Amino acid sequence: MIMDCLRWRTNNDIDNILSRLIEPKEMYDAVRDSQLIGMTGYCRQGRPVFALGVGMSGYNKATVDHYVQSHIQINEYRDRVLLPEATKKMGHYVGTCLKILDMSNLKLSALNQLKILTTISTVDDLNYPEKTDVYYIVNAPYIFSACWKVVRPLLQERTKHKIRVLQGCGKDELLQVMDATVLPFFCQNGSKQTGSSQGSTKGLDDCYSSSHPFHKELYNYIKQKSYSVSKYLGPSPCSSLHVEVPEADAETQIFETAIETAIVKLRDETLSINDNGKTMNDV
Repeated sequence: MIMDCLRWRTNNDIDNILSRLIEPKEMYDAVRDSQLIGMTGYCRQGRPVFALGVGMSGYNKATVDHYVQSHIQINEYRDRVLLPEATKKMGHYVGTCLKILDMSNLKLSALNQLKILTTISTVDDLNYPEKTDVYYIVNAPYIFSACWKVVRPLLQERTKHKIRVLQGCGKDELLQVMDATVLPFFCQNGSKQTGSSQGSTKGLDDCYSSSHPFHKELYNYIKQKSYSVSKYLGPSPCSSLHVEVPEADAETQIFETAIETAIVKLRDETLSINDNGKTMNDV
């Protein structure tokens, strides 16, 4: 697995991916507006805390290559910049992060995004393993519960322990491991997430926005690296960087099939309910 990872990094020039800007800037903003991820701070053990708007991400404003490039750049920035800084600050090694996955607005149309999500998860599984200590699932609607019921029995015990499905926005549980200032806006009591590919909450609380401090720091870091490289090698092409993604392993393919089957079944049940004049609220 290590040799495969090294070959992947060499063949796709991953060591230099932090010098490849997503251009023009409007395209970078479009990626940020439809692939909702941000960093809100650090937990009490010094691990970076990432927020992901799983249910609100549309993945509909850029190419797959743009989304994969952006995801890898955040991974590399985490590993090369954030984690070493956290280690220095804490006085002990910090090599992992926490992720809070917001399932608000998750719909049956999520089936359309399954391929790109599988591609991104394959990149992580094969080349960035064991970098996340815990995945916190919050604001989970019925569709997530239906899929989770199918997928959970297929997971290894070690993986099950890393995924924690919290009640509601999960504020009380999350405050046991991080300060209130680190909680993403969708975990605040009384907050209602309106962020999406169509627009999100404004201001610094919107950790997904390209104007959030984390994304500004990341963009400026890549821009500076790009400028340094261009002085010696000339400007990089503006086209998106294509990264070869290995085929998902058998286990991932089983998960993908199980989720797809669950969503299709749920969609058929919903259609049947609607035909009978009932709504999901009635059920």
